[in-house]
Amino acid sequence: MWGPLFRRDRLRWRRERVATSDDDFVDLDWTVADVPSGAPLLLILHGLEGSSGSHYAVGLARAALARGWRAVVLNFRSCNGELNRRPQFYHSGHTDDLDDVVHVLVAREPAARLGAVGVSLGGNVLLKWLGEREAKVPPQVAAAVAISAPFDLVPCARGLDQGLRRRVYTANFLRTMRAKAAGKAARDPGFAGLVDLPRALRARTFAEYDRAVTAPLHGFADEVDYWVRASSAPYLSRIRRPALLVNALDDPIVPREALPDPGTLPPGVRVECPARGGHAGFIEGSWPWRARSWVERRAIEFLAPFVASGRPVC
Repeated sequence: MWGPLFRRDRLRWRRERVATSDDDFVDLDWTVADVPSGAPLLLILHGLEGSSGSHYAVGLARAALARGWRAVVLNFRSCNGELNRRPQFYHSGHTDDLDDVVHVLVAREPAARLGAVGVSLGGNVLLKWLGEREAKVPPQVAAAVAISAPFDLVPCARGLDQGLRRRVYTANFLRTMRAKAAGKAARDPGFAGLVDLPRALRARTFAEYDRAVTAPLHGFADEVDYWVRASSAPYLSRIRRPALLVNALDDPIVPREALPDPGTLPPGVRVECPARGGHAGFIEGSWPWRARSWVERRAIEFLAPFVASGRPVC
């Protein structure tokens, strides 16, 4: 709760619209600062229903600027304050837009060194993309960090649909997700024929919403098929870049049974599981006004040897 309730820091962004390979678009928000154009670049992927305005995105961007790096946030489809063009939204396993953006960035700056940080859903997307592409990841992508990633979506989604978590987290996420579905139906009459809109607007659990919207819209058989196929866990062993995975053991969204076994991971993939930290919390310092994010500092420290020095990747 610390981040949403007590962090009030803001940044000024410069927005860039990027066309995707399926004739849609995503928006990149770049930090506006006096940083050399060839400086290392931090690519930030936000969590479910987040954006460049999310407190952790701002915190990571500020930490990058303090190092003399640039930072850019990939706003997933419909998370930029505007509905995207096609019927499909983003989802936990949708990696095509990330692939498009990375290739735009490295084509523009072939000599750039790029580090990536994904938070929660963004961490799952980032890790799945790294595993899918394996050695085909562009060499400019030097290293990655995933914070509070839901590696196995089945126990994560089922946990969120129960008890207090359902009333606090799930209710908050679904409020904006239902509104976006209603907005697309109002704009595009054909959208309602692709999903079960009445069920989506009644949805109070991820199981209900994903069965009504996410699964039919993105080619999954049902919500469980979506959760299984969108999870990053099966792809972790195929990652060929240095990566740090940070998850707290007291995370209310990612239970311990969803965490990967470090013994099954490649040598370059490191797992750190502090006892405390919640979900993308990991605060240090005096609560609440002088608290800071430990994990944002840790992410930049991990990336620095690979991104800033030109150290060879795996």
